[in-house]
Amino acid sequence: MASWQEIEKEIPELAARVLALMGRRKHKTMATLRKDGSPRISGTEVEFKDGEVWLGSMTGAVKALDLRRDPRVAIHGMSDDPDESDPTAWDGDAKLAGTAVEITDPAARERFGASPEMDSHLFRVDVTEVVLTKVDPAGEHLVIEMWHEGQGVRVVRRK
Repeated sequence: MASWQEIEKEIPELAARVLALMGRRKHKTMATLRKDGSPRISGTEVEFKDGEVWLGSMTGAVKALDLRRDPRVAIHGMSDDPDESDPTAWDGDAKLAGTAVEITDPAARERFGASPEMDSHLFRVDVTEVVLTKVDPAGEHLVIEMWHEGQGVRVVRRK
């Protein structure tokens, strides 16, 4: 699993485009797994700070309890709707997935900005997948660029 800093070193151009798309909006959509294994979608805020991907949550929130039980997580950055008259103008959409690690050390939480009296969860995401989807310049194909841990970058084009 990789830190965001490691992702930026391995795939700098793709990481920069994903970060730009993820940074456009404060709120993201996060998928976790419920106790019975079914998916749960939650709104969340994601922060890229100090070479890491961070998630926060109010204490006792079901998404945090999901992550404590099963740390697998997927995050989707909201994208703008494409202009149907010019699909090539769509900036695309970004996703990442990995494993959430809860940070409970008071000093580490304080470095992040969570004061000791804050009643909240803090998770760092160890990234295993990064995906950027957009339309090619000719407007003929959907282009999916993806990085998976240990596999490098792969590009898929779909008509």
